[in-house]
Amino acid sequence: MSRALAVFHGRFGRATVYQLNRPFNVHAHREGHLIFHVGGTPAQIDVSEQRLLLKDDTVVAVNPWEPHNFLPTDMDHGAIFFVLYVNAEWFAPDAANAQSMRFGRTFFPRTEALDKHIRRTAALVCGAPSLRSLDSELRQLIDSCYEESWRAAQEARTTAAVTDFRVRKSIKLMSESPGAEIELDAIAREAGLSRPHFYRLFRTQTGVTPHLYMNTLIMEQALDALVATEAPIADIGFDLGFSSQSGFTRFFCANVGMAPTDYRRAAKVLRP
Repeated sequence: MSRALAVFHGRFGRATVYQLNRPFNVHAHREGHLIFHVGGTPAQIDVSEQRLLLKDDTVVAVNPWEPHNFLPTDMDHGAIFFVLYVNAEWFAPDAANAQSMRFGRTFFPRTEALDKHIRRTAALVCGAPSLRSLDSELRQLIDSCYEESWRAAQEARTTAAVTDFRVRKSIKLMSESPGAEIELDAIAREAGLSRPHFYRLFRTQTGVTPHLYMNTLIMEQALDALVATEAPIADIGFDLGFSSQSGFTRFFCANVGMAPTDYRRAAKVLRP
């Protein structure tokens, strides 16, 4: 059974240590995403169209809004992963466009120094860190991974801004009240597009499908509600448009890897 060993929410984003043995649905995050294997058997991770084998000598770096999936190789015992979700605004607060946070490579080796840093920071997350010490360790680790990802990169890969006003309008409509009950066909009509044209144009402009984009917004709302409120799980699910708690739990498990009750039990919020 997948479970959270430690979860910390803070201004930087999220720092988590998971024991994972179940596959996810293909999903995305608006944050930058660093994944480190720290124990157990290796796992496969799909990032866009690449299938990568994550072991204790490699790092997987996922860019904001880049579709990815987790595929365990040991369904009985799983493995332990240290995972960072990095807010672009925290990483580069002076950047004109926070989405410009891009890793140079999706997959790169862990040097001996980087490996020591990863294990030290993971141990700190699993302990009882102070905000100041964890913030400093995370900043150094993220900077090191960012620099390593670009070390052998030949050229920077950038993502074009969303320029089509119809896609911008559809994103605004989705963001105003993300929920499972929203019909994407209605969003397409509001944006003045046919369904096929809407799906094709949205993916061209953003790199993800409208369905995946909406799922990401719902997942973010669910995570915030779980750690920022004491609302019952069923109420959170209903507020997000799910007709039953079981439907919300299935969605959460498919996108986060564990039940919302398990996530809430492990989560702590680091406040300045």
